[in-house]
Formats: sequence, C-alpha cells, structure tokens
Amino acid sequence: MPVALLALAIAAFGIGTTEFVMMGLLPEVATDMNVSISAAGGYISLYALGVVIGAPLLTIAGMRVRRKTMLLSMLGLFIAGNLLSAIAPTHESLLAARFVAGLPHGTFFGIGAVVAASLVSRDKRGRAISMMFVGLTVANIVGVPVGTLLGQAIDWRWTFGLVALIGAVALAAVSALVPRQAKPTEVSVRGELSAFRRPQVWLAFAVVVFGFAATFSFYSYIKPLLVQVSGYTPLAATVLLALFGTGMTLGTVIGGRLADRSPMRTLYVFLTALAVVLTMFTFTAHNTVLVAVNVFLVGVTGFAAIPSIQARILDQAKEAPSLGSASIQSTFNIANSLGAYLGGLVIAAGFGLISPSWVGAVLALVGLGFAVLSGRLDRRGSGGSDRSGDPGTATGETAPAGVADSTSSRAAHAH
Repeated sequence: MPVALLALAIAAFGIGTTEFVMMGLLPEVATDMNVSISAAGGYISLYALGVVIGAPLLTIAGMRVRRKTMLLSMLGLFIAGNLLSAIAPTHESLLAARFVAGLPHGTFFGIGAVVAASLVSRDKRGRAISMMFVGLTVANIVGVPVGTLLGQAIDWRWTFGLVALIGAVALAAVSALVPRQAKPTEVSVRGELSAFRRPQVWLAFAVVVFGFAATFSFYSYIKPLLVQVSGYTPLAATVLLALFGTGMTLGTVIGGRLADRSPMRTLYVFLTALAVVLTMFTFTAHNTVLVAVNVFLVGVTGFAAIPSIQARILDQAKEAPSLGSASIQSTFNIANSLGAYLGGLVIAAGFGLISPSWVGAVLALVGLGFAVLSGRLDRRGSGGSDRSGDPGTATGETAPAGVADSTSSRAAHAH
C-alpha cells in the first residue's frame, strides 16, 4: 500500500481522538466551565453539528481546488479548532471552538477517501480506504484513553493542545507524502448535486443512517451497562472500551479486504451479524467474560461495513465523488445522534440498560433492508446479469472521476 495512506491515517487518528475524547472528559470540562453535565453535552453535539454542516458546504466551496490543497486546508482548520478549544475562556467560546473543530471532519474524510482510492488499482480501493479509517479506530484504542487520562491527571486543555499537535504532524505528513493531485475538471454546483437525484445514493445514505445508528445506540450507553449490569468497575469498563476499539480496527481491516471482493455482500453479511451480536447482550450482559467477547464482536461487525459503504457511494455518486463521500460523513453523525436518542428513549421508558442493544438490532435489520433493496435495483438495472456475484459490481460502471486505475492515477498525480 502507498505510504501516503499513512499520512491520511495519522490525520484520521487526530480527528477520531478529538471527536470522542470529550465524552471521557465531560465531567472535568463541565466543572471547569461551571456548567451542568447536560449543558456540557453541547460540546459533543456542537462538534457533530459542525460535521453535518461543514461536510457538504466546505466540499462544494472547494470543488475547484486541488484535493491535496483541500486536505491541507481542512487540517489547518482542524488545528485551529482544537487550539481554540484548548484556550477557550468561557462555555460559549468552547461551544464555538468545538463547532469549528467539527467543520473539516466530513470534508477531510470525504476527499481523503477519494484520494486513497485514487492511489491504488480499482480492486484494492476497499483496502486503501480502510487503511485511512484504521487511524480513526486506533484513536479509540490509544488516543481517547490517553487523552482522557492526560486531561484527568493534569488539565483537559492539555488534551486538546496535544490533539492540535497531532494535527500539525498530520499536516506535515500529508504535505510530504500525498502526491500532488490533478486540477479538478470544471464542474458546476448543479452538476455536483445532480448525482443526488439517483435513488441509489439515497439508499446508501439510508443504510448508514439506520445500519450504523445500530452501533451508536449501544455504544452511547456501553459504560453504564458494563458497570451497573455486568459488574465491572469504572476503571475496568474504561479498559474494555479499548477492546471495543480493537474490534473496530480489526473489523475495518477485514471489511476493507472484503469490500474489494464484494461490497454489497459485505454489507449484507455484517449488518446481519451486527443484529445478531446486539441481540446476544440479552444473554451475555450478566457474565463478565461473555459480555467482553460480545463488546469486541460489536466493534468488529459494527465497523466492517464502512469501507463497503464508502466504496458504494464512490460508485453511485461518480459525478461528485468528493461531495458524495463527504456527505456520508454527515450521515454517520446523523446516525450517531439517532442511535443515542433512540437508546436513551428506551432507557427512559424503563426498559433497562440492555434495551439499547435491542433497538440496535432492529436498526441493523432496517439498514439491511435498505441494502437489499439497493442490491435489487442494481440487478434490475443490469438485466439480472451478475458476473462477479456482487450486485454492486454488476452494473458495469466505471470508476468514479478521480478514482481511475492505479497506473493512470499515479501518472497524473505524480509530483
């Protein structure tokens, strides 16, 4: 795999750390800012709002800018947002800083996925995209625990200062290692948005909203489940979160390889498996060993489909690969909010801390339904011909713009 993927993974590590570390630091930040925990939750929701708004708007604003330049610009904005978070003097200024930090998230991952795919041959796109997203999952194993401990031991502001430093390292790595990208072809905003008239694009978004809300409905309440139901101490539950992150990393790597063979089948298999392992909490939650295995399996199955859905949107929104890919990141954050909201509803209704996993199982099956519908539309469009055994590749579509075969791509993008 090209060394440029390492630079993208470092950036993903920093972005993943700043996204999730606030959850571990919320009590300390709330105390320092003299606000309630519920008010401090705005630091998480404002970041997510920044992702949802920033992904399409910044991608459209930069559609005539070289992709490498856009990556560097997004990292510069990411560094600024985290530095502002580290020095924010008031609650309101920290809310604004978190919003700024979230703005480049979706655009960076959207354009980064297109660049990663362009560096390799078409049959290795899934692995290339997964290599970038491994940085995001490793953040949950290393970045978030270390950042949480640093913030608790010294000061939470140091954590965001450290994240800004990681961003600076990523900026230097992207500048040095990512090949210069060809100048984008002239395209209008209307031309970019025309890809969103295709039903398959919206079906891909629906798979993300429901399929990945399944994971977040469980993950949002994983710590109280482990402490109050499974009997772990708070410290042991924190360690178990790293096990979840390990499962995420393994699932992303496996999913990347399977996405190169058959993206639609990968979606079918892992959304089904996710529904099964979430249902299993009914039987494993009260056993400390079995629940640990179950947590790991949710990490694997919940994230193995990400490379497939990313490759899927590159195929289906080929007129606007960067915008489509960035919009997927906005959709992931909608899934995050939806999953957490629905999981909280069933807990508030008195169904207990295991109930979000039931909600997640249902959401995974809904996402699977949209994936199956998408696959059927593929087969109908190809007249039932399916040479590869994968509905997603049966249409005979060529690679999206900017994601052509590796030989021509490397020649066009060389320094």
